[in-house]
Amino acid sequence: MRHTGPGLPGSPRAKGDLGGAKVLCAMSGGVDSSCSAFLLKGMGASVTGATMKLLPYEEDDGLGGRNCCSLGDVRDARKVCDRLGLGFLVFNFTRLFEEEVIRRFVEGYLSGLTPNPCVDCNRYLKSLHLRDRAGALGCDFLATGHYARIERGPDGRMLLKKALDTAKDQSYVLYAMGQEELASTLFPLGTLTKPEVRRLAAGAGLATAEKKESQDICFARGGAYQDFLEGRLPRQAEGLILDASGKAIGRHKGFFRYTVGQRRGLGIPGPRPSYVLGVDPANNTVTVGPKEALLTGGMLVGGLNLIAVPELRGPVAVGVKIRYRQGEAPATLEPHSQGMARVLFREPQGAVAPGQAAVFYQGDTVVGGGTILSGIP
Repeated sequence: MRHTGPGLPGSPRAKGDLGGAKVLCAMSGGVDSSCSAFLLKGMGASVTGATMKLLPYEEDDGLGGRNCCSLGDVRDARKVCDRLGLGFLVFNFTRLFEEEVIRRFVEGYLSGLTPNPCVDCNRYLKSLHLRDRAGALGCDFLATGHYARIERGPDGRMLLKKALDTAKDQSYVLYAMGQEELASTLFPLGTLTKPEVRRLAAGAGLATAEKKESQDICFARGGAYQDFLEGRLPRQAEGLILDASGKAIGRHKGFFRYTVGQRRGLGIPGPRPSYVLGVDPANNTVTVGPKEALLTGGMLVGGLNLIAVPELRGPVAVGVKIRYRQGEAPATLEPHSQGMARVLFREPQGAVAPGQAAVFYQGDTVVGGGTILSGIP
C-alpha cells in the first residue's frame, strides 16, 4: 500500500475527504463494518468490501449456535456492498486462521496460559494478511469497523487512541499495530457511538442496521471454549486441585478448563469462595485460594510493542489494562530487558493471568502493550 501523501490518517483529507483514495474495507457482515463502508464512500473513497473466510462453512448450518464468521455473515456483507454499489471480495483465510489464531489459542491453554484470540486475529489476519491483499490490489488504506482512532502526533509518530465512546473502545485488541500499519489504516467509527452507527446504517437502508452484536469467541459455539478445547486436545487425565500450601483438596477434569482468577466451576466446598491462583500443566495441578491471594504488586510483560514512543528510556507513569473489559490501573512501566518491561502497580491488582494482553495508556493514547508473562510480588 502507498503510505505517503495527504491521505495519511490524522490529516484533513482522511477525516472528511478521501478524494478517490482506494480503500479495502474489512466486512464482517455486522453493522459496524457496514457503516464504515458507507461512511468511506461518503468521504469520496473508492471502496471495495472484503470478507475473510475464517471457518469451514459446513460447520454452520445457519440455524444458530454461532453468531459471527458464518455463511450468513458473508451474505449480509455482500448485501451491504450491493446496496452501496461497492465491489466485494471474499478471501479464504481458513488455513491462516487455523495456524495463526486457533493453534495459538489451543497451545496457549495447553501451556497453562490465558490467550486472547481477538488480539491474534487483529495482529496476524487483519494487520498482516488482509493488509497484504490490500497492497496487492493497489489500495491506499485498509479500513475496519473498530472503535478506535488514529492520529499523527506532534513529533510525526502515528498514535493509536481510544474511541470517543469509551464504552465501545477497542484499542486494547489493536495494541500490536506498528507505525506503518497505523499510517495505512482507517477507523471511520472512532468518533461515533453505537446508537449513532445504527442510525446511520438504518438511514442508508443497510440490511445489518439492527443485527445482533457478536461477542463470543467465533470458533467456539456459544463461547464455550472449554468444550472446543476438549475436542482439540488429547484426552486429559484428571488431576489434583491444591490449596496455596500445596495440600490436595479436590480433583479437576482437565487443567485447560481453568484460568487465573476463575471462581465458578471449581467444586471446592468451604466457608469462603475459592479462586484459581495458578495452573501447572507439567504436574497437572490447579492451585486455588482466597481472593486476596490473587493480589500481586506487578508483572513482567513480554513481546512489547511501543506505539507512542520509540523506546522506553526510564520509568513511565501509565494506566494499564490487564483484561479487555477491565478498567485501567495506575502503574509505572519501566524497561526490563530486550522486548520486555516491568510493571509496578500503584495498588496491588488481582487475577494477573499469564498469556493475556497488557495495554498501557496515557489519557486516551495507547503507549503500547505486550503479553503478560508472570506476576511479581
